[in-house]
Amino acid sequence: MNVNELIKLPSAKLKRILTLKGKIERLEAQLAALVGGAAGGPRRETRHKRRPLSAAARKRISAAAKARWARERAAKAR
Repeated sequence: MNVNELIKLPSAKLKRILTLKGKIERLEAQLAALVGGAAGGPRRETRHKRRPLSAAARKRISAAAKARWARERAAKAR
């Protein structure tokens, strides 16, 4: 509903609209509290801490990557 339409409405109807809007906002807030915020607008994503890798794990990952690239280069050379 735009502003021109609102201006043409009688004051009793405007008061009723405002009352209903207030009730809707309160109900949405209650719903968001019950659901945990899922219905109350955009959600915030939380950043998770990165788990540290041990030196051995980093070494295994590095070796696997080097082997993968070696296979790629060998396949390309054929």
